[in-house]
Amino acid sequence: MDLPKFMLGDNTDCPDDIFVIHTEFPRFVINLVNDEVEWFDDLEGDETELANEVSELIELAGIFYDREMERYSE
Repeated sequence: MDLPKFMLGDNTDCPDDIFVIHTEFPRFVINLVNDEVEWFDDLEGDETELANEVSELIELAGIFYDREMERYSE
């Protein structure tokens, strides 16, 4: 099965939260309301490179969410 790189997550137990799931390595879920991140993979390597990669992925998660919201409003 081919999964998209990002997906939206929803849960009625957390009605005010906005979850974006990243399905590729490193896999994670971010709550865009408070920027909490839950990692599913261990991150190893150069700390500077990891920080840059994580920062970019979190930014891409926000861009994905904004794009999806624009599509829903069309």
